[in-house]
Amino acid sequence: METQSSIITRFHQFQDVDMRHVITLLVENEFGVLARIASLFSGRGFNIESLSVAETLDPTVSNMTIVTRGDDQIIEQVLKQLNKLIPVIKVVDLVDKDFVEREMVLVKVSATEKTREEILRITDIFRGKVIDVGAKTYTIEVTGDEKKIDALLSLLKPLGIKELVRTGRVAMARGSKAITELT
Repeated sequence: METQSSIITRFHQFQDVDMRHVITLLVENEFGVLARIASLFSGRGFNIESLSVAETLDPTVSNMTIVTRGDDQIIEQVLKQLNKLIPVIKVVDLVDKDFVEREMVLVKVSATEKTREEILRITDIFRGKVIDVGAKTYTIEVTGDEKKIDALLSLLKPLGIKELVRTGRVAMARGSKAITELT
């Protein structure tokens, strides 16, 4: 018979495999950096669930937000190797930090005479905006966390989603410290 502690140990091992990591990086804004970082993940069999890259206030530096799932031990190795890459300035895994994250979605929804009011009501509830109106469609923009975006999509799906594009998540630690000040 299995003991309670061995069951707990197995549970934690299972959880670690599926642990979600939100990693934010500051990198030199130069050719090839994205490819080198992506290959570091793919070379270890990790899928990048979400990737967002943009310039910071300094146009020579970009901020990258990567969302992945994996074993803490392997992620730790990836983080160490990311830190060794020359164009990488700073790497922070936000998994143990208090942080905010958002993503944006654009959704093109079939809009008939019967569904237009419902689409507008759902858009309003989710504090979204109709950014384009066609003869048979509305295009909606909504920003929020993953759960909010997923809830919106589940309500719009029965109405007829024709197309959608998600930006990928961006994340930032809460509080007064910038990424350069985090450990």
